[in-house]
Amino acid sequence: MIGSFLKRFTGERAGPALPGTVYAVGDIHGRRDLLLELLAMIDSDDPAGTADLIFLGDYIDRGPESAGVVEVLLSDPRVSRRRPVFLKGNHEATLLAFLEDARHGAAWQRFGGTDTLLSYGVRPPRGASDDPAAWEHSRRQLGSLLPPSHLEFFRDLVLFEERGGYFFVHAGIDPARPVLAQSEAEYLWIRDAFLQDDRKLSHVIVHGHTPEPSPVADRRRVGTDTGAYASGVLTAARIDSAGVRFIST
Repeated sequence: MIGSFLKRFTGERAGPALPGTVYAVGDIHGRRDLLLELLAMIDSDDPAGTADLIFLGDYIDRGPESAGVVEVLLSDPRVSRRRPVFLKGNHEATLLAFLEDARHGAAWQRFGGTDTLLSYGVRPPRGASDDPAAWEHSRRQLGSLLPPSHLEFFRDLVLFEERGGYFFVHAGIDPARPVLAQSEAEYLWIRDAFLQDDRKLSHVIVHGHTPEPSPVADRRRVGTDTGAYASGVLTAARIDSAGVRFIST
């Protein structure tokens, strides 16, 4: 549903100044099918291809096609022609931690890592396993089956993107500190301390990470995570000088 609803900031301006147009894409979580659908919708919404793409992280886990999602992001011309920026999510951070140390495997499994392993042809340990040897075997398998281009993609992910009065980040920020004075953990994992605070911020924070029934736009934040892996709804926020408009599958 393209432009199913329009959210504009209240007050004299629709939002802070932003040079050009950006589509900020929420958490994909292994839903290659929805990603392809959303890219087609963005192409219809901006056929000239002049807008930029910022992906807000969590490309993998939970859905069935994590490897396929990464391949689309790397190879689809509808992505590459829009000068994409790929942010790191907490799920990508956990994959990278697992590649370094198999002891992260059991924790990764609890929030969807099994689906990513299967998408790369890796057989995960059976059940809710804490067996170090089994996880070490899976770690070595993943290291051998992960395409070099995918590993480079994960390692090159950035923590944030600042454009005009907007700050793009996976999870949010600690409102008690400046946006550039945060830890990686806050950028990737914060939730309630950001969402439940109502103080004025220096930027509008554009984020994913926390699933919501519908996308949100107000003077503090633009929330894009509509729980795609379970809901079938993947959302992008189109942000320009007029404000924010959402496009959802």
